[in-house]
Amino acid sequence: MKKLYYNYLGTFKGLSKEVWWLSLITFINRSGTMVIPFLSLYLTESLDFTLENVGWIMSCFGVGSVVGSWLGGKLTDRVGFYKVMWVSLAFTGVLFVGLQYIETFVEFCIGIFLVMLVADTFRPAMFAALNTYSKPENKTRSVTLIRLAINLGFSAGPAIGGLIITTLSYKGLFWVDGITCLLATFLLINVLHPKKARVLDEQKVENPKPIKSDIPFWIFFVAMFIFGFVFLQYFSTMPLYYRDEHSLTEFDIGLLLGMNGFLIFVFEMPLIKWLEDSKYSKELLILIGLLMTGLSFGVLLITSWIGILIIGMLLMTFGEMIAFPFSNSFVIERAKRGRQGEYMAFYSISFSAAHIFGHNSGMQLIDKIGYDSTWVLITTVSALGVLCLILLMRILKKEQLSI
Repeated sequence: MKKLYYNYLGTFKGLSKEVWWLSLITFINRSGTMVIPFLSLYLTESLDFTLENVGWIMSCFGVGSVVGSWLGGKLTDRVGFYKVMWVSLAFTGVLFVGLQYIETFVEFCIGIFLVMLVADTFRPAMFAALNTYSKPENKTRSVTLIRLAINLGFSAGPAIGGLIITTLSYKGLFWVDGITCLLATFLLINVLHPKKARVLDEQKVENPKPIKSDIPFWIFFVAMFIFGFVFLQYFSTMPLYYRDEHSLTEFDIGLLLGMNGFLIFVFEMPLIKWLEDSKYSKELLILIGLLMTGLSFGVLLITSWIGILIIGMLLMTFGEMIAFPFSNSFVIERAKRGRQGEYMAFYSISFSAAHIFGHNSGMQLIDKIGYDSTWVLITTVSALGVLCLILLMRILKKEQLSI
């Protein structure tokens, strides 16, 4: 047991202090974003919106995310990641607090668009900062540490959020979201100011190749859009499924979602270290992650036993553990041929675009054809993503042979 403990700690060695600070900032910020998993419940229960209304609101969420990611990439390449990150965090905090005072459908569409536009300028900047503060050999593990921070925050966030809803109201969540964003801003300014932080691997590409001509990247982009489309159902349609089909309370749902974050916190870093040493290609590992995530919906069709929810969550969790770090690492490697912010932006946009179509499509589908038929379609869509990754692997193999 002692050996396992020291081996676990050993997987964290070699990461820079700046990456640890960035992880802490991300943890504080992510702990507060407890509104998001409960947003569909808040809109249907507190504001009495229909599922169709919720679907369109989530599409506005996605459009804001796409625009914010694109803008964040452009600004990162022009003014640097530090300025983009602190401005994004500060204004997101203010906007989250204001969102609780919006009650009409049109106003909420506009409000959530603005929140996500500002919030998601942070993502390309954060990835660029991570790349700059990481040694080349530690980039995948640095990404994994950031994800551990995100998921540790996500583990605590929904559980605390469910408790806040039960004891107080949904309104309290917006205040917590806003305050934690401002706390993260304060920490960022004090520990990651350019004069205080070390640059370990800043990439300045001479004569960068345009991203539009990088065909393998765009196949990867489509696969990541599909992965995001499938994965994001866990944050919109799945909470409704838990409530409607299995009669779970908000607190129960928070605990189930929190289990996802806890498992990632415990197992992801050792798993990623082991997979890095296994010599499997990044593309194959992303494929396995997507396949497991798709199967997490397929198993729900087998039985109505409530334990199948845990099995589905386990499949999704391990699929997510594998797909996210290696997909991010793939983009970091690919960005060496072009502008760093641009590649990071389009990587973020693949998931932001999934927000536009994933939530809305899921809501419309469960409203029109029910949960089981929707899960069949979601599983089929994930299979298309697997085919894209198989195509990507073949093209990259030819690309390597021609070098």
